[in-house]
Formats: sequence, C-alpha cells, structure tokens
Amino acid sequence: MSQAQQHDGHRGRGPAVGETPGRLSVAGLGPGGARHLTPEVRDRLEEARAVAGYTTYLGLIDPALLEGKKIISSGMTREVKRCAEAIEAAASGLDTVLVSSGDPGVYGMAGLVLEMLEERGLLESLDWEVLPGLPALSAASALLGAPLMHDFAVISLSDLLTPWETIEKRLEAAASADFVLVLYNPRSKKRPHLLRRALDIAGRHLPPETPVGHVRAASREKESVWRGTLATVDPARVDMLSLLVLGNSSTRLLGRKGSDPEAMVTPRGYREKYDLAGSEGDRDRREPADDAP
Repeated sequence: MSQAQQHDGHRGRGPAVGETPGRLSVAGLGPGGARHLTPEVRDRLEEARAVAGYTTYLGLIDPALLEGKKIISSGMTREVKRCAEAIEAAASGLDTVLVSSGDPGVYGMAGLVLEMLEERGLLESLDWEVLPGLPALSAASALLGAPLMHDFAVISLSDLLTPWETIEKRLEAAASADFVLVLYNPRSKKRPHLLRRALDIAGRHLPPETPVGHVRAASREKESVWRGTLATVDPARVDMLSLLVLGNSSTRLLGRKGSDPEAMVTPRGYREKYDLAGSEGDRDRREPADDAP
C-alpha cells in the first residue's frame, strides 16, 4: 500500500475486482441509540447500495437509511457467512456497509473482515475502510458516572472463540493488578455459570464492598442502570445485553438517592494533590500531566 493509500482510511486500492468494485465500509453503530450514530457512518449508510449486519443490529438503524438497498441479514454465530456476503457484494460493484454495534474494532466485525480479505487476496485490491463507533463501555461508563478514570481492562466472558482457561488467566491477572474490570458478554443462556466464576475470581483480590456497575441495553429503549457492590450484584439479572464494571481498590460510590448511589467513580488522584472543596486553595499548584487522548 502506498503512503497516499495509508492516509486514506487505511483502504487498499489496487487492481479492480470484477468489473467495477464497490467500497466495503465496516461501521460501528454505537451502543444503539440514533443520537450516537456518527455523521460519517450515517453518510456511508445513505450512500450504500447494500447493508449487512446481524438482524438485531439492523433493527437499530433508521428504516429510511435502509430503504431501497440490498439487505444482508443473518443471526447469531453466522458472522463468517455475513462477512463473506458483504465482501462479495462490494466485489460485485455495490458500495456496502457492514455494521457492528458499538465500535467494529471492539469485539466487532473489523478484524474478521480484514482476515477474510487477506485470505481471499483482496486486502490490497478492494476499497475498504473501518469507521469507528461509540463503544458500549463508553456509554455504560457515562451512565454509571466515571468508573474508567484510571487504568482498566476489558475482558469478554464468551468462550465460543476463546478457551475459558485463557479467560480465567486474564481475569486473574487483571484483578490481581488492581485494574478496573469491564466485562463484555457476561452471561448467556448456554453458559450462565461463567459470570459467577468470574466474580469469584475477582473476589479473591477485591473486598465484598468493591463497587460494581451493571448497565443493560445502554442508550436503547429498555436501558437500565444499577450500582452496587461485589457482594450485592445479582448474576441472574445479567444477560448478553449487559455490561458489568467492577471497580478497583480506589473506586467509590458517591451520594445517595433513597438507597441508591448517585455515581460510581474511580479517582485519578486529584484529591491527593488538590483541595477539591475549594476552600483552602490547591495543595500543589503543579498540574498533573493530562495524558488522556
């Protein structure tokens, strides 16, 4: 790929595929609400002649954006077939958008598409791009307060593609290192016991009063938010639309409204350097390095 190509959305541009190949856009829809769809992804959906995705995710898109387009839809565990059909549609000349919820590069379709393009010899000849979306962990964090203000680890509990032994090692390492833990795919009907095992692993390193946040269907119609502790979290209320955030040793629950906390916060360290009440002035006028992107 030339330097010019590298600066153009990481698209491969080479010999034509078929007669007039289209563009393949792997796009993130965000967590589900229309207000979180980026203008860039909306533009690509408007321009597309074909849209591919998991049936549930296609249902999150404004029907007007799908009208008159070829729809490539399939259910859970049909990812390879869905990606293959999207690649074929683009190679045949249709500008095609393959959608993922959240961000396509965070447990989405971007990696699989790139591997398949490589295997089929299309990585440098088909016009492709990956368009970011708001990941579910960002939406969940905002709803909970600010639990990801310090270092955190993101782990999927799905053992469909990753052996449980590997997941256990990652949970053990992250919990023992005092990372905030973000758990994706926490509890399915076929493997309800894995969440309990994950919480037990975390419990070996975290006290029962460690704050825990549970967000279900973030930014969708049946959105729900719960804040509690490692001792009070109820695995039975968790499903595949849920995301769990387990705090670290400094995470706190702030305020009370009835019996529920107002916010879940992992301090970054400002309280140790400054008078946050604003009554005594800063303890240290040196500003901490703000190295967040």
